[in-house]
Order: sequence, then C-alpha cells, then structure tokens
Amino acid sequence: MSMLRGFLILVLFFLIGEALRLVFLIPVSGGVLGMILMTLTLMLRGKVSDALASASQALISVLVLLIMPGVVGVFFMASQFSGQWLAVSAALLLGTFLSVLTTLLLMKQMVRLSARSRAND
Repeated sequence: MSMLRGFLILVLFFLIGEALRLVFLIPVSGGVLGMILMTLTLMLRGKVSDALASASQALISVLVLLIMPGVVGVFFMASQFSGQWLAVSAALLLGTFLSVLTTLLLMKQMVRLSARSRAND
C-alpha cells in the first residue's frame, strides 16, 4: 500500500507541474516542473517518506524503459533534423557529459555529508 501512496505522490507532482505549464504557458515539460517542485518540497521537509522512496526505487529499476519513448521519438523525427546533425550530436554529447558530471559531483557531496554525519554520531 505504501508503494501505491508513493506513486500517487509522484503523479500528483507531475499533474501540478502540467497545470503550472498550461496556466502560465511555461515552455518546460510538466514532468520537469513537477520534479523541481518535489525537490523543493523534499528540501523543505528534510526527508523522503518511505512510500516515496519505495516507489522511486521501483522506477529506477526500469529507468531505461522510461527513457526509450524519447529515443524512439527522435528516431522517427530524423527527417526534421536533416542538416542539423552536428548541432544535435553536440547537444546530446554535451548534455550527457554535463548530466554525468553533475551526478558525480552530487554523489561525492552526498558521500562526504554521509561520512561526516556518521563521524558526528
């Protein structure tokens, strides 16, 4: 039951993000806006509920399936990118590099904070 509650929380933030996108005509995905709102909410609370953690863990295990629709969409829209492959390739490579670098830096910081909190206990 807690996993269902976690999925409902995720869907709620997604829907709030979509509503904000439609009301304010923001050119950003509703999912991205929802994740930003969830991040801010979790930062204010200072913890993640067990329900949200279990639902998120289940989604992480199938992350590749969540990314596939975007990859397939790019494949079928290939004709629209004719003459722009250099820019698209550069954006994909730079975006991938920056996301990996950001993940690395965040993980290093989290490990450092975790070790510091264990030393203080």
